[in-house]
Amino acid sequence: MFLFRGIESHPRSFAKAVSWRALGSVDTFVLGLIFSGSMKTAGAIAGTEVITKIILFYGHERLWATIPWGHRRYHAPDQSGEG
Repeated sequence: MFLFRGIESHPRSFAKAVSWRALGSVDTFVLGLIFSGSMKTAGAIAGTEVITKIILFYGHERLWATIPWGHRRYHAPDQSGEG
């Protein structure tokens, strides 16, 4: 599947999901701590949502990769050496 300027591989989509989720989990933990006042509760919320959000993001990313809307056709550079 073509995305951006090349092929978006499954491992790349997964790595993006994990890195995004790490950032999101810090946010969730901080918000959980602010709202609950409990590190244990905030940790439980953040710990639980890590797995579900990685799976949801990965699926969302792969689904969007199948939707042609907004894509520009990718044309590989000419490899023939003729200019």
